[in-house]
Amino acid sequence: MVGIVGYGVYIPIYRIKTSEIARVWGDDPKAISRGLLVEEKSVPGIDEDTATISVEAARNALKMAKINPKDIGAIYVGSESHPYAVKPTATIVAEAIGSTPTLTAADLEFACKAGTAGIQLCMGLVKSGIIKYGVAIGADTAQGAPGDALEYTAAAGGAAYIIGNDGCLANIIDTYSYTTDTPDFYRREGSPYPKHGGRFTGEPAYFKHIISAAKGIMEKTGTKPSDYDYAVFHQPNGKFYLKVAKKLGFDREQVETGLLVPKIGNTYSGSTLLGLAAILDVSKPGERILAVSYGSGAGSDAFIIEVTDKIEEKRELTPKVKEFIERKEYIDYALYAKFKKKLKIF
Repeated sequence: MVGIVGYGVYIPIYRIKTSEIARVWGDDPKAISRGLLVEEKSVPGIDEDTATISVEAARNALKMAKINPKDIGAIYVGSESHPYAVKPTATIVAEAIGSTPTLTAADLEFACKAGTAGIQLCMGLVKSGIIKYGVAIGADTAQGAPGDALEYTAAAGGAAYIIGNDGCLANIIDTYSYTTDTPDFYRREGSPYPKHGGRFTGEPAYFKHIISAAKGIMEKTGTKPSDYDYAVFHQPNGKFYLKVAKKLGFDREQVETGLLVPKIGNTYSGSTLLGLAAILDVSKPGERILAVSYGSGAGSDAFIIEVTDKIEEKRELTPKVKEFIERKEYIDYALYAKFKKKLKIF
């Protein structure tokens, strides 16, 4: 059985409150908070990017997995904010964690589901016997134009998962994907900020794809919402997350543990994977988790995950998601603009 051998996360220390962003642009902070169910978001430091976040998350995953990094045969970094247009983030991670050069490495891009696509790639390579372990990372320093609605949610953070078939703290029982050409969110080459495709956002984009993937994997495996102890979905905001959970038949108790967006914002490729990590931080052996990502463009990957007794000994080896969330320092909009390099010199 292929599964998760170790996982690690990283969330920058800096936070900006949505009320501070609203103050600058003259919006109603209470309306923003109620509408998005986001109170504050994480902000990358001046020297942080997707590469540094990926390295930190991968190092934490290695500590938990307790494996030799030279046994890693593949590294995939999913993101829509890679620091280089031509120069892979994955090779930086490989070098930083001490992997052998005899591995395959690549950067993936599928909006916010690129990290889960990496997990599927690693699963296939491990199952086929081509590699012993693979690392899949979802990380972003998300972009939002000044004054755009995305500024209230676009955040920074990431998670790394080591996939193998030996010493798994959680087994991946099955996976299922649903993909269509639905352009609800996009960023042109060379453009600094993305745009929403207006009428496609929500329906038929986010809700259709997550619901189709979730229902598809439950039908495939003969399961229903009550068979799961936890469920986690991509979280562009709190309202969408809770709405899709209700549509699928999950109650608040099942989905609340993985709901991180109110405190750290939308970490894009890190969103579902960070939510899953928060669940694994507290789950017990035998419990089942349904995890469904979403990437604009559009597609969703669904996974059924069953926790093993290895979880108890391994998860104490690295910092938990809760620790990263509680470790924070608030900044104002001026510092936020500086850190995010929104001040352009022409």
